[in-house]
Amino acid sequence: MPAEPVTPFRLRTTDLLPSTADLVVVGAGVVGCATAFRAARAGFRTVVLDARPRPATLTTPAATGAYRLQFDNAQEVALVREGIELYEDFAALAGLPGHDLGLRPQGYLFCARDEEMAARQRELVERQHGFGLEDVELIDGDEARRRFPFVSDDVISARFRARDGFIDQVRLAWGYAFAASAGPGVERPAESSEATFALGQRVTGLRTVGGRIVAVETHDGAVAAPLVVLATGPFLGRTAALAGVDVPIAPTRRQKVVVADAPEVPADAPMTIDEATGAHWRPALRGAFVLLTEPGTPATDPTWSVPTSADFAFRLLDPASPDSVAAVAPFWADAWERGINWLIVAGQYEYTPDHRPFVGPTPVDGLWLNGGWSGHGVMGSGGGSRLLLDAITGRATGPSWGIAADGPGGNPFRLDRAMEAGRHDVL
Repeated sequence: MPAEPVTPFRLRTTDLLPSTADLVVVGAGVVGCATAFRAARAGFRTVVLDARPRPATLTTPAATGAYRLQFDNAQEVALVREGIELYEDFAALAGLPGHDLGLRPQGYLFCARDEEMAARQRELVERQHGFGLEDVELIDGDEARRRFPFVSDDVISARFRARDGFIDQVRLAWGYAFAASAGPGVERPAESSEATFALGQRVTGLRTVGGRIVAVETHDGAVAAPLVVLATGPFLGRTAALAGVDVPIAPTRRQKVVVADAPEVPADAPMTIDEATGAHWRPALRGAFVLLTEPGTPATDPTWSVPTSADFAFRLLDPASPDSVAAVAPFWADAWERGINWLIVAGQYEYTPDHRPFVGPTPVDGLWLNGGWSGHGVMGSGGGSRLLLDAITGRATGPSWGIAADGPGGNPFRLDRAMEAGRHDVL
């Protein structure tokens, strides 16, 4: 379990299940904590329920801890941009003096090793420039090697955005939770309320009357509330089914190889991605996190303990493997020959059919979704949760995206949208 951050702030918790709330958030990962923060700031007396004894201990710590704007659609770019703007001034905007998220804007570098991938890069960058993301650069292999000498001679093209980067996702989740708790030392608007975290509470039911949510049931009792937000990550489909709502979520194992103290890794390198394989790495812990995104990874049931596989590390680190990160960054072959230590951690992505989140209402009045982030919950939590609370309150504090509207022209993150995965989804 990740260590609780050293901080003067404290989480507002209770061992006694509250009997009522204005709004209940189910789930205390980074998205659930972000939802609680936005709800408390909107004036809702909020209760956060989670089956685990501490926040941000399931999928959040297994995340890459990174953010980017290099998406293939304007909606996600705007949503994540809003979150990044929050993170860049988080201590002030969340009212947590001195709370450091470890932001490191070192960029994302997507590398192409063949002409087919290079052509896709040209197409995507042209599209990104078309919807206003003009600081994404398309560079040739020589320029990539000039800027980043570790890049292999096989790379013929790259796309790069310097302001993408890294973040401590556990510190972010706890920051949301501390700000929502509104305890001593937290600077908050006078009109805001606070959130209480009832942890170790396993949700067993969602009580409805006449098509409207009225309470959340746990093994200890029930919390009556007219508003409930489900932010249960890979368990979202199972949780929504308690109210008879079908949410198409495919929990998928996502492993991360942690290679600490590897001097070959340039500490100032960007996230470096092989477009052909989805293998990627980012500097961390005086070494790196090494990962692989595979669209064909089979879905599994949601689980509280995700198994790891030693073969996963061999696939990424052995230079003889077709998925090796050495194909784009040859120093990894040197590290392999020298001998390096690693460990593997795992969580679950909660993929939707089009890899875009569900942020909005359900057919049950008062029951809302904030999930299905498909691996982008850390970077999307700030903007997505603001969007959701605006829809709940009917007050626009930022772009609305038509979230309250019905039909094809309405909310692009609605549950009943037509869903088709984009061809540029590498990560």
